[in-house]
Amino acid sequence: MAEFTHFNEEGRAKMVDISVKEKTSRRAVAISSVLMSKAVYENITEMKNKKGDVLAVAQVAGIMGAKQTSALIPMCHPISITGVDLSFEWEPVEGEQYKLLIQAEVKTVGSTGVEMEALTAASVTALTVYDMCKAVDKGMVIGPTYLLEKSGGKSGDFKRGE
Repeated sequence: MAEFTHFNEEGRAKMVDISVKEKTSRRAVAISSVLMSKAVYENITEMKNKKGDVLAVAQVAGIMGAKQTSALIPMCHPISITGVDLSFEWEPVEGEQYKLLIQAEVKTVGSTGVEMEALTAASVTALTVYDMCKAVDKGMVIGPTYLLEKSGGKSGDFKRGE
């Protein structure tokens, strides 16, 4: 079983020292979603939102979120991100609802992974969709948000479901 690494000998929080870790190519993919009414779906897909192109704004927000992860999550190291990509897919759901699936992929070459950056990108993207569409319907549901896969680093590769 893995041990908790973010505590010092006194049991208090610390940031892990990554100075001795080897720099490797690292990648993480995270998923989130927004469940919405048909009215919100049509507002987005028919470009009727008064705040602008919802998915374009949400995509930029997700990229910005990935870049700001260390400012939001206390024990995350500021890292040099080499790439962020977000993609969207629509899924009809029973009862005249639609689900916007959000996939965030983040890459780096460094001494620590990008899982938190990918999760943050997916989350901030979903939150931005909510923010831009809440005037149409405040009943949207965000999530689940989860790590789909990661590669690189000492702990090796991970794929959900394996």
